[in-house]
Amino acid sequence: MAEDKGKRDSISMSLRGCQTNNGFVQNEDILEKEPDPGSPPDSAVAILGPGKPALQIIRPYAGMPKEVLFQFSSQARYRVPREVLFWLTVASVLVLTAATIAIIAVSPKCLDWWQEGPMYQIYPRSFKDSDQDGNGDLRGIQEKLDYITTLNIKTIWITSFYKSSLKDFRHGVEDFREIDPIFGTMKDFENLVAAIHDKGLKLIIDFIPNHTSDKHAWFQLSRNRTGKYTNYYIWHDCMHENGTIIPPNNWLSVYGNSSWHFDEVRNQCYFHQFLREQPDLNFHNLDVQEEIKEIIQFWLTKGVDGFSFDAVKFLLEAEHLRDEAQVNKTQIPDTVTHYWELYHDFTTTQVGMHDIVRSFRRTMDQYSREPGRYRFMGTEAYGESIDRTMMYYGLPFIQEADFPFNNYLSKLNTLSGNSVFEVITSWMENMPEGKWPNWMIGGPDTARLTSRFGEEYVNIMNMLVFTLPGTPITYYGEEIGMRNILVTNLNESYDVNTLLSKSPMQWDNSSNAGFSEASLTWLPTNSDYHTVNVDVQKTQSRSALKLYQELSLLHANDLLLSRGWFCYLRNDSHSVVYTRELDGIDRVFLVVLNFGESTTVNLKEMISSIPTRVRKRLSTNPTNKGSEVDTYAILLDKGEGLILEYNTKNLLHQQTAFRDRCFVSNQACYSSVLNILHSLC
Repeated sequence: MAEDKGKRDSISMSLRGCQTNNGFVQNEDILEKEPDPGSPPDSAVAILGPGKPALQIIRPYAGMPKEVLFQFSSQARYRVPREVLFWLTVASVLVLTAATIAIIAVSPKCLDWWQEGPMYQIYPRSFKDSDQDGNGDLRGIQEKLDYITTLNIKTIWITSFYKSSLKDFRHGVEDFREIDPIFGTMKDFENLVAAIHDKGLKLIIDFIPNHTSDKHAWFQLSRNRTGKYTNYYIWHDCMHENGTIIPPNNWLSVYGNSSWHFDEVRNQCYFHQFLREQPDLNFHNLDVQEEIKEIIQFWLTKGVDGFSFDAVKFLLEAEHLRDEAQVNKTQIPDTVTHYWELYHDFTTTQVGMHDIVRSFRRTMDQYSREPGRYRFMGTEAYGESIDRTMMYYGLPFIQEADFPFNNYLSKLNTLSGNSVFEVITSWMENMPEGKWPNWMIGGPDTARLTSRFGEEYVNIMNMLVFTLPGTPITYYGEEIGMRNILVTNLNESYDVNTLLSKSPMQWDNSSNAGFSEASLTWLPTNSDYHTVNVDVQKTQSRSALKLYQELSLLHANDLLLSRGWFCYLRNDSHSVVYTRELDGIDRVFLVVLNFGESTTVNLKEMISSIPTRVRKRLSTNPTNKGSEVDTYAILLDKGEGLILEYNTKNLLHQQTAFRDRCFVSNQACYSSVLNILHSLC
């Protein structure tokens, strides 16, 4: 009782006259102020309860002791709002958490940087010369980054620039960790990587792990049987008959004749799938695999965003060294000298080759853990069947390449609606579910499109690759319609056929097409550079360059092209017709491409519900005027393409009649209400 009385006295003394204790001292006496007899009674709260001392009417005030605070906090008008706010906060957190989980659960996988836009392949020796020696270089590429960004490019792909004797160009590497002096220095490369990333672009580079130059330090050590390098290459004893070297078997080089060459230092033959100056590495040797892994890590540390692995089907050879079967069994064996005269069952795509490629993938994954720094992996599968090409995508639960490069369009000898349709459907029908396609119409080792088919097909082929699902890949100069050079007296002692598509980039109509200020360039520029160049086409409203920029911008900004379904409607010897559409968007792109002579297309026969007149979004023909076309009869000239647009809720991929003709890579649906993509299709 005495303790309770003391506590009440303490409270009473602190609250006399309901004055504020600004000193925050609990037991300080405050002079009592007499209330004004004429004033109305104060609206106070009795906190001490009945039977307590007379000093019971108080208000909350700053510096209240905890005993007083507890008394106030327990009252209903303070407690109830506090509890309501608490439970509202809990409910809000739960709702937001549930909404976040739901959005994540229904959201489709975001497109990665290598899926979002086109890749631009550069042969560095021919792009831009910065030091007036007649050879393109890394600083020259850096000078032209602003131009590349105007093409809406997302990824720059630079072919090999390693220190090399340049036999077969980029394939004879002398040192995988050095820049060839023709292209600059390692500092130039580091500056280029930084500049590319500053522009918001990504960089992938070529890597050819199958072989090295015979000048490589590894080969010099191997031919002298030095330590672990003794078996870095494929060596075998050769037979001697009448002073002639007899190879271990009948295996042939890609370039013809035996793939074995006698080395007088080691007194054995070494194996080379390509030129004799390019001995094959022995990938059965784990030390070799570790060396390649370290080289990959070296360039990833330099900031490279990915690799194109070239010639990977040649990585392993059968160890039994049995002869390969002849295509023509009646041919005299000694006359079999051409690569295509044998079935290459023991020298390509051997068991274990894909395991090695997957080990490259695992190494790159170690550098992909940082957000936004995924490392891309592409593989070159030139000459493979479609079934074998698809194997480079990997297995359902084992990732390999992000995609094998699709060069089937660049191998076409004739253009027609049927041939183009066959390439498209062959890839889409065989591609594993959930994988991403890509399309390219040229490259360093194939003739340029304009030289193969004519300039009238430049625009339509660019329209094709930008309206198909997947990543478009452009070889430098294709955006302006460059053609092969036609000269035969060249400064380089290589196969002419491998040189013609590598002529200098045509920037303007000045000397050497603006490529170099040198008196002599490593290859001559094409004679048409006065009219076919970047500067001229910048000023022409309907040039190939302008259309390319419009196509790449449309591809970047419209979900129908980047995420939509692809449904083909018809193909014949002249034309190909297909749509791009997306669930949730009541708008469709209809693409009509004519590869034959002038023809008339009736879209009403293909889609009965299509409007009689539809909007024209883009055309390859600058003289084709008008904003709409009649779907009963669309007249198309040779090499003409149209992107049409119309509104509909009857999407083709939802209709039974078209279901087998429609493909999608990463399925997504659009919600116009929430303005988001989702996967609840």
